[in-house]
Amino acid sequence: MFYNYLKVALRHLLKNKGFSFINIAGLTLGLTACLLIGLFVRDEKQFDNFIPEGERVYRLYYKITNNEGVSNIATTPPMFTTALQQNFPEVEQTLRILNIPSKVLFQTDSKELYEEGGIFAEPTFFNFFPLSFKYGSADKALVTPNAIVISQSMAQKYFGSENAIGKEIRLDKDLFRVTGVFQNNPKFHLPVTYILPLAATGLSDEQLKSWDWYSFHNYVKLKREVNSSILERKFQDYTRAFIKDKRTTYLPLLQPLPQIHLYSAAFKYDIAVRGNITYVRALSLIAVFILLIACFNFINLATAKSLQRAKEVGVRKTIGASRSQLIAQFIGETLLLTFISVAISLAFTYLALPWLNNFTAKQISFHPVSNPFTLLFWLGLTLVVGLLAGFYPALVLSGFQPLKVLKGVALADVGPGKIPWLRHGLVVVQFTLSVLLIISALVVITQINYLHQKDLGFNKEEIMFFPMRGDNLTNNYETFKNELLQVPGVAAASVGYGFPGDMFGDGIITVPVQGEQKSLKATQVMVDYDYIKTLGLQLLAGRDFSREYKTDTSAAYIINETAAKELGFTTPEQALGHTLLWPTWRKPDLIKKGQIIGVVKDFHYKSLYDKVEPAVLHIYPQAYWKVAVKLKSTDIGATVNQVKEVWDQFAPDYPLEYTFLDQSFATMYKAEDNLKSLLGIFTAITVFVSCLGLFGLAAYAAERRRKEIGIRKVLGASINQIAFLLSKDFVKLVLVAIFLASPVAWYCMHAWLQNFAYRINMGWWVFAVAGVGSLAIALITISFQAIKAAVANPVDALRSE
Repeated sequence: MFYNYLKVALRHLLKNKGFSFINIAGLTLGLTACLLIGLFVRDEKQFDNFIPEGERVYRLYYKITNNEGVSNIATTPPMFTTALQQNFPEVEQTLRILNIPSKVLFQTDSKELYEEGGIFAEPTFFNFFPLSFKYGSADKALVTPNAIVISQSMAQKYFGSENAIGKEIRLDKDLFRVTGVFQNNPKFHLPVTYILPLAATGLSDEQLKSWDWYSFHNYVKLKREVNSSILERKFQDYTRAFIKDKRTTYLPLLQPLPQIHLYSAAFKYDIAVRGNITYVRALSLIAVFILLIACFNFINLATAKSLQRAKEVGVRKTIGASRSQLIAQFIGETLLLTFISVAISLAFTYLALPWLNNFTAKQISFHPVSNPFTLLFWLGLTLVVGLLAGFYPALVLSGFQPLKVLKGVALADVGPGKIPWLRHGLVVVQFTLSVLLIISALVVITQINYLHQKDLGFNKEEIMFFPMRGDNLTNNYETFKNELLQVPGVAAASVGYGFPGDMFGDGIITVPVQGEQKSLKATQVMVDYDYIKTLGLQLLAGRDFSREYKTDTSAAYIINETAAKELGFTTPEQALGHTLLWPTWRKPDLIKKGQIIGVVKDFHYKSLYDKVEPAVLHIYPQAYWKVAVKLKSTDIGATVNQVKEVWDQFAPDYPLEYTFLDQSFATMYKAEDNLKSLLGIFTAITVFVSCLGLFGLAAYAAERRRKEIGIRKVLGASINQIAFLLSKDFVKLVLVAIFLASPVAWYCMHAWLQNFAYRINMGWWVFAVAGVGSLAIALITISFQAIKAAVANPVDALRSE
């Protein structure tokens, strides 16, 4: 019996090569897209799964509420862990991590390279995160102040295949000895390449007891069966007494370790490898959409083809075949076709995976045959998809009445034609999903283009910037800058702290206005005399810093227009001349007092996810650490080489490590760029697969109305009239799909756009383009079958009459 079913199925597939190809192509494309998305989503959800009892580990973070809104800060004061360990018996262990924000020069006997991904950590680090060690032991790895633990890839880079334990590495001026080599784990939320003991920072006990220094990443491990929500509330009550800034609400919260990777997209000052649960959910939905559409296609194509198998069913029933046997046969054909599609899709997935890894910077592996559990999953997928796609066509085909089909009764009356609502409903669902994705893709593409093209309030083109290295350059930065200005290709140069796209600090400023002390949290931008000129900022009122005014170094401020508005000034000019007070970073008790000499137009020094915050520009050489060089657009390569020559005169022991400002901003939106590309690709796949389903329904309609079309042609109907006759019903279905998809798409995209402080407006044109595009795609798909039926010889259709 089984052999007979298989033989009939193979004959049917080979006899109808075009039908088989379309079905297999649709299922294969849908399954391949679904598998690739599934592998990506599975990888995203595996972060930190290797950590035993990870459900007891939490990261502390701050939820800050003020006049600017609500934000989550990944960094908290170092005293948090001390207070938790000493006052809350629910806490088993604590961990403090201090990030090393910039690249550090690593020097060994054979190599000299800049490295990033470094942290200072307490010895409990490996109790929280038990990374596998290639060499050494986690127990004593961070005990001595001059210890350094490096990743296996770093050990390979510097020491080859040798055991790196005991080897010496010089970091800038300090010498460290390797005490451990851990194996790289791409599923770890902290992208660490080397770890130094917290004791190596030289921080005093007083600094580690600070409640106001928000620079640490703090973790706690709770004892078993502790309710984290109760502890969280108790700790919030405890910390209120230590918060000095009463204008802002600081709410400490506990974030479960499994949520850090996917649920921290909006966190500020985070060092974790961040995914985005919204994107993961969106891609998962797209995978389900594509799989359903591929199954719907098969149903439409199978029912369209069923008219040609009506007499076969009639003959089989006449000679004794039962309905259950026919259902088994037709579902078997579907399973065979699905098995072929799954096999091809597995091969395509394997071939496409390197592209996906390169595109997403991941290391996803795929072994569908070697892993028995994976193999069982694919076999199960074949069964589920086969049954989902084949059950309804099998039910319809097996339900034909043999007497009617063998007597030549109109085929529309014997089976599929009696319940067209299901096929039409499937087409509506397919195109609803397609239009939904088209609108979403248009909105995402437009928003991402807006992020890249929006006027940021400064000129980010052709500006290279790099950190200062070595005492000679740091102590002689003015001379270094003057030498740079002698290079023909250099238009301007500036030294400071707080260039757009880079690190910033903040602090509380106070401005007396009409007898009232107005305080404001503001971003601190430490500049020199040429900062505004180099970046091309626009002065709205007042003047720039000038060497002609000796007091500009110690008693002058420039604020942005947001700061002016927050301080209550209705125009930029009103802010000029007012006194501004700022507690200095090095000595907070020392107040820097000066006048506001200028107001600059708001410029976006952070990503467009964040609103422009109040900012204060002032000269504060103690914080200078980076140089920005504005290049002329003649020969960039030659100018960069000349800048290197000047660098070598001042910092010969340090290689020049630079980047361009526009690259820094482009990196901010890498996740969105990836989403744009993925959404575009999978939308195109969805639309294409949907068109296959529409093609099947058009083929069915043309076959069912073949004799009607022949009679109309004999009576004088034109090709255009017949094509219109066959197309109008499908156009109605697509219009219904557009009507259903538009409000859903608007709701989803409106919610997504709320993540951006600066965003596009969803105009009517988005929905118009999606609607017209969908109609055009549908008409092109339908027209092939419609024109084919319209130009057919009516004699062939009416011969049996």
